[in-house]
Amino acid sequence: QVQLVESGGGLVQAGGSLSVSCAASGRVFTMGWFRQAPGKEREFVAAIRWSAATTFYSQSVKGRFTVSGHNFKNRATLQMNSLKPDDTAVYYCAADSWPGYRSTYTSPSAYDSWGQGTQVTVSS
Repeated sequence: QVQLVESGGGLVQAGGSLSVSCAASGRVFTMGWFRQAPGKEREFVAAIRWSAATTFYSQSVKGRFTVSGHNFKNRATLQMNSLKPDDTAVYYCAADSWPGYRSTYTSPSAYDSWGQGTQVTVSS
């Protein structure tokens, strides 16, 4: 199984920016980000599929967050701008090692590897 190592995150004031990165130990074809706030379910944030550099975003972050990556390095970065207190959560990197195209990348079931999570806190 591919191992994922996350870095970045931290504490920032509302309106500020942070980034989180994820490095995979092996070949993956899609990398995504989910987040989970206390007392809430894990929710999809963004994903990037190397094929055609296709990106996906949740409505809540579209226009504020940008996911980018380097397929040969199996590394992805989530750049988060205009952060809001509602963005406070543990952010998890996920990766899909299957080369085929899935019907959706917004479900955790589309991924077979997960990072340990990194805390992002946005103060008001």
